[in-house]
Amino acid sequence: MDEFEREALGDVELDDPVLVEGLPGVGHVGKLAAEHLLEELESEPVERVHSTHFPPQVSVDDGRTELAGAEFHAVRPEDGRDMLVLTGDHQAQDNTGHYGLTETFLDVADDHGVSRAFALGGVPTGELIEEYSVLGAATTDGVVDDLEAVGVEFREDEPAGGIVGVSGLLLGLGERRGFEAACLMGETSGYLVDPKSAQAVLEVLQEVVDFEVDYASLEERADEMEEVVRKIQEMDQGTPTPSDEDLRYIG
Repeated sequence: MDEFEREALGDVELDDPVLVEGLPGVGHVGKLAAEHLLEELESEPVERVHSTHFPPQVSVDDGRTELAGAEFHAVRPEDGRDMLVLTGDHQAQDNTGHYGLTETFLDVADDHGVSRAFALGGVPTGELIEEYSVLGAATTDGVVDDLEAVGVEFREDEPAGGIVGVSGLLLGLGERRGFEAACLMGETSGYLVDPKSAQAVLEVLQEVVDFEVDYASLEERADEMEEVVRKIQEMDQGTPTPSDEDLRYIG
């Protein structure tokens, strides 16, 4: 097997598409957002990318196995701009892999006529959140202006430490290759899978790319996660000490 391999899955014509990347990361925000697009909108598989820099494993579904990889799907909304959506279960395990995979992803995007890319992800706050903001980073002033117009915040020195992994390299390597690129980062505690943050990011992308999508399933997952958080908070507070009235019935 080669270090980076592309496998064609379908022959799809796209009209001036945007690349939307959502791979695993903080709060699984980007992955949740990308997968929600694929679940709610009609899509077709386009290409799969395999690499020796992915974890040495296969996924198993109803007994059938599939080698670790990342996959591109074509999404063509009735109203709105075509999208080439990239998602998967893994990122590379080393720096060389991150660079090589991102270059391969950009090759795929280039072959399908992409000129603008959006990386989706989360930015950790270290605490539970009530109101979800979406932070941005972009390669051009024009993209910054477009995103500020729909409520994306560009904060000085945030995210601290920069943007790592494929989401960061799509901007860095993409700019060198002439792509306009931006990263949309939903605030998230960083402790749990965060459907609310994923929805906040998608709502911004929806404004920029112009598509319609239902959020009912994400909202349901968010309710489930809130119940998990509630139980964790109860555990952190400890078990209440029984009162004398309670103790009366012990033994």
